[in-house]
Order: sequence, then structure tokens, then C-alpha cells
Amino acid sequence: MPDFAEPLARLIQEFKRLPGIGQKSAQRLAFHVLRNPREEAERLAQALVDVKDKLGICVVCNNISDGEVCNYCRDPHRDHSVICVVEEPHNVLPIETTRQFAGVYHVLHGAISPLRGIGPEQLRIANLVERMQSEEVKELIVATNPTVEGEATAAYLSRLVKPLGVKVTRIAMGIPVGSDLEFADEVTMGKSLENRREM
Repeated sequence: MPDFAEPLARLIQEFKRLPGIGQKSAQRLAFHVLRNPREEAERLAQALVDVKDKLGICVVCNNISDGEVCNYCRDPHRDHSVICVVEEPHNVLPIETTRQFAGVYHVLHGAISPLRGIGPEQLRIANLVERMQSEEVKELIVATNPTVEGEATAAYLSRLVKPLGVKVTRIAMGIPVGSDLEFADEVTMGKSLENRREM
């Protein structure tokens, strides 16, 4: 590995800590910062600091928010009787980009994983139950990831919420649009058959 001046080497090391960034990408980013005007570096640095200083967790749904309550929970045009449960804040974006969901969210900040010592009490489930009891909720859509942990979390939530008289649904899983059946593994194919619908 070539020797870089200490500030540049330190910047490369910091970029390498980011997920998906290896040595080459870190070097490209560091040289990009070095080449550009100081104002751009200051804007980048300020944006990084602002993310830490000005963002928090919504007191209602646990999503990332720049206020006490997030934009989704504040929006009077959203259907507050339908709650979509996701594992992490970044899971909200794929649902929002469909422009087909008009309800609100609840972010668990993880999934049940006994092997990693994560049980229901480590997740943000207690305030979901409080929310379900205090609000007029008609449906809970469980949109946890299609992993062993996500499935365990979905099953736990279903058992917990059904006695409250709320409809519990699970997002469908299966073959992605535009793909070929020959590339589907047996779990994906099994989910596709299980989640089939009448035409």
C-alpha cells in the first residue's frame, strides 16, 4: 500500500470504515475531497455533523426524525389506522418509493435473533403495543425481512397483536418481477407458491 500524507491516509481509513467501501473506493473518495474546493469539504463535514446533532428518533414510530414526531406521523393525510412494521429506518424508503402505501410506520430497530442475544425486549415492540391500544388501528402490515430473524419477528408480532382484534398481514414474498424461474432458489420458489393469488 502506498504511503500517503497523514491527513490523507486518515481520511482514507475513515472512508474504509463505511459499509461497502474498500481501499480503492476510499482512495477515490479521499482524492475527490482533496481535489475539490474547501467549501465542498466543509459542506460534507457539516452534513455529517448535522446527521448526528439534528436527527433523533420519532417518539411515536421510532423512525429517524428531525423533530419529536416524524413527517409520516405528523401527516394528517396518511391513514393512521394502518401501521406497517419494518426492522430498520432504511426499510421505509423502498415502501415509500412504490407510492402505494398511505399508512404510517413502526420501526423495530432490529429483529428477534436468539443467537445474537436479541429478544423481543431489545426491540421497540412495547411502544407498538401501547400505540395499538391507544389508537384506532385496523391493520398491522408486517414488513420484516424474509430472513429467519425476520420471520421469527413476524410470527411473534402476529401472536402478540391478534388478541387485540387487529388484522395482521404479512408482505408477500416470491419471484421478483422481470426475473426468470430457473434462477429462483427453493425458498423463494416455495414462498411464491405459498403467496399465490387468484387471477
